[in-house]
Amino acid sequence: MYTASIFITMIGISYAAVPLYRLFCANTGFNGTPVIDRGRFGPERLVPQDTRRIRITFESNTSDTLPWSFKPELREIYVVPGETALTFYKAKSKAKTDIIGIATYNVTPYRAGSYFNKIQCFCFEEQKLSPGEDVDMPVFFFIDPDFLDDPLMKDVNTITLSYTFFNSQYANGLKPVQPQQ
Repeated sequence: MYTASIFITMIGISYAAVPLYRLFCANTGFNGTPVIDRGRFGPERLVPQDTRRIRITFESNTSDTLPWSFKPELREIYVVPGETALTFYKAKSKAKTDIIGIATYNVTPYRAGSYFNKIQCFCFEEQKLSPGEDVDMPVFFFIDPDFLDDPLMKDVNTITLSYTFFNSQYANGLKPVQPQQ
């Protein structure tokens, strides 16, 4: 009975590991994951601080199992902490059938992740594209003004937002759709 209960507990812990890790990263900003705290989106946080401009660069990647092209419309912009910014990524399907993708993201340097606040984005939401379809995907964000008060951020002049798109069927453990050449 003890062995069976330990075995069942270990299976339960292994299934809970991914959601618990995501929750941990979202609450602490660990590994470049932006903190998602609705209290950080108050009007008092969205007041531009005219002290220092920060360069925001955008990167994109796609999994080998996803026959899409995926690129940021702008490679970089400059913002001041507290200023909202809107940018777009463009995805186009090269598949011959409908295909669903899902994106993950990270922010580098990792220590800046807790100050990068996304108001709206397409990450972690399934995106379905028909053959040849292209779509613009918005990212609306701001850098928390507390960024300026953190001594660890003094030397950070560039923050990179990077997205990677995966085939949703492959990510869910189903047989991947083979890319069409």
